[in-house]
Amino acid sequence: MSKIRLSKEETPMSRRKLSRRQFVAATALTSAALITAPYVRGAHAAGKLSIGFWDHWVPGANKASTDLVNEWAEKEKVEVTIDYIPSQGNKNLLTIAAEAQAKSGHDIFAMPTWWAHSNAEQLEDVKDLMGPIIAENGEVNGTVKYLGTSGDKWLGVPACVGSQIKGPCSRIDLMKKHAGIDVQAMYPAGAEPKADNWTLDTFLKAAEACHKAGVPFGIGLGETTDNVDTAGAIFLSFGAQLVDAKGNLTVKTDAVRQALEYYKKLISFLPPDVAAWDDASNNKWLVSGKGAMIMNPPSAWAVAKRDAPQVAEQCWTHGFPAGPKGRFAPYLPYFWSIWNFSKNKEAAKKLLVALSKPAAIEKMVNASGGYDLPAYEKLTTLKVWQEEGPPKGTLYHYPNPYKHQTLSIAASPAPPKIAQQIYAQATLTKMCLRYHQGEAMEKTLAWAEGECEGFMRS
Repeated sequence: MSKIRLSKEETPMSRRKLSRRQFVAATALTSAALITAPYVRGAHAAGKLSIGFWDHWVPGANKASTDLVNEWAEKEKVEVTIDYIPSQGNKNLLTIAAEAQAKSGHDIFAMPTWWAHSNAEQLEDVKDLMGPIIAENGEVNGTVKYLGTSGDKWLGVPACVGSQIKGPCSRIDLMKKHAGIDVQAMYPAGAEPKADNWTLDTFLKAAEACHKAGVPFGIGLGETTDNVDTAGAIFLSFGAQLVDAKGNLTVKTDAVRQALEYYKKLISFLPPDVAAWDDASNNKWLVSGKGAMIMNPPSAWAVAKRDAPQVAEQCWTHGFPAGPKGRFAPYLPYFWSIWNFSKNKEAAKKLLVALSKPAAIEKMVNASGGYDLPAYEKLTTLKVWQEEGPPKGTLYHYPNPYKHQTLSIAASPAPPKIAQQIYAQATLTKMCLRYHQGEAMEKTLAWAEGECEGFMRS
């Protein structure tokens, strides 16, 4: 059977930009029409099941999900409808909001980052599924637990599709020539990292050297997720939190002051327009050959393979620099959640178990060219990351196979409903810019404290 899709006028680059800049708070509860004509698998024996999947930016990646669901539906005799809903224009978030308000819609929905917690009271507990899945696939990382659980309730099953790490993607040649750093030797393909000296101090010196050479690091300070995610990892590397896990204000601490001082130095070595950068800016920076490093999943490298192969063959994805409190990297997971108003919870749970099998996960990861990341510790060494290139092995360390860094999300460990607002309002990057532009440290801290107090009241 065929599946009807929207024609894709945007390029993979623009598609990635639109799809990954959408992790912001929904501004209103509104109805949203489904974006694609659904794929329907007819059976009429064990009920019906409707699914709202994220519409992947990688061409062909959706087909792997469809094939897996189709295979399961054939076996279970379930009539399945799949809608691939893009994050362009917040369409997936608006659909989530509309379904939550109406208490009607898909049985299963792909929830990005904060959205499972935002809808926790209307989601089915899948704790009974997660025990056996974790037993088979290995433990999940801390950020998945932080975003995917509420008390002892699991709000969804971790989805590899759409999940990503936004670590450094460096130019091998430019880092070696201008900063004296061999990123391939530091993060060798097929072997553990040799990165004890890859610290925030080393990173700052490299940023200065590449800036002087005319190939600055492409790190944005705008209000979209790529910018916020990098700031979040650097703040955590100093142990800097605006609100702690118990919900206490912790803005006016030495750790936060240290993070701001560091960022003030770093910004002076970045492109002059970084305050206006969005999630496409760093990709364009890398693909155009203007910079020595960006913080991104392998999507920019994938576009470079097509549009600027001479750039792609010099790219190496690797781990974050370590700060005084550890080595952190931004991780943004998706979850497959079941609404508690679903009409076929039994079938929904069976399907999520099937999609969480190692062979199914590997098929989806392969279809994305290694972009999608499983949350489970036993599934960080799939062949796709060893074999993708050029250069071969460029993605080997992307999935964090040696637990070399802590996978994190900006604004954690604050309670998720507060952290989501800190994240969506880009409080961290705004603080860095205010201080860099000459505002007194204590005034910047007082502003941020006021912002967080507002988030805590809302």
